[in-house]
Amino acid sequence: MAPAKFDEWDTMTAKTLPYARIDLAWLMLLMSVGSVLSTVLSTSIFDLSVFLSGILCVGLIAIGRREGYLIGLYNSLAYSILAYSNGLYGEVYLNLFFFVPTGIIGYVLWQRHTTSSQTVAMRQLSGFQRAFIAAVCIVCTGVLGLALQLNPSQNTPFIDATTSVLSVVATFLMMGRYKEQWLLYIVLNVVTIGMWYLRVRAGGESSDLMVLMWSLFLLNALFGYWRWHQGTKQATALNTAENTAEGVCDAV
Repeated sequence: MAPAKFDEWDTMTAKTLPYARIDLAWLMLLMSVGSVLSTVLSTSIFDLSVFLSGILCVGLIAIGRREGYLIGLYNSLAYSILAYSNGLYGEVYLNLFFFVPTGIIGYVLWQRHTTSSQTVAMRQLSGFQRAFIAAVCIVCTGVLGLALQLNPSQNTPFIDATTSVLSVVATFLMMGRYKEQWLLYIVLNVVTIGMWYLRVRAGGESSDLMVLMWSLFLLNALFGYWRWHQGTKQATALNTAENTAEGVCDAV
């Protein structure tokens, strides 16, 4: 009865093919739009590199490719420089001391759970876990906002605190391969767009480009949630098929 298990696996593999085409089309669209807009709005090669590396990073993560972590390492370093020049110190600390090390760890973890289609195995949280994470985000945002407020040079402390906390929690969910990361990223992107818009009105350096970049991040997060929702359904179906095949084999 062993061939039955392989038949189930082949069926599930065939079902991933349409998503592979969708993944490629989305990544190409994201990079094409990002390239055109960033070329028009960028004032330097450095700004252009920050924008494009950020777009490529989140695009790869949205389709479940671990290579997104490698691109993200450069983006974290470059983005922290840009945030520093705009007085967004929470963003600086977050990128240098959190995203860089977790980017390395995340790559290793995803490498261990990469499927035959070269995408990571996706999963989802329980209802209790979602409620617990929501409570953690609210409490930590309040505490960090008060701490950042102590820095007289800090702009928008509670908005900065919100983006920092959501980024940290979403990153851990991403490392754990949970689809709910994208719900946090959707909220995070909306808040961050508002934060950079305030910097646009204040004449902040490259702030208009950052509004554009985070707007594309928002679109990518919406796509990412849909893609990972489909991925978790596939993973559940595959696990069910494997357990059924094993049960048949044991019975025989």
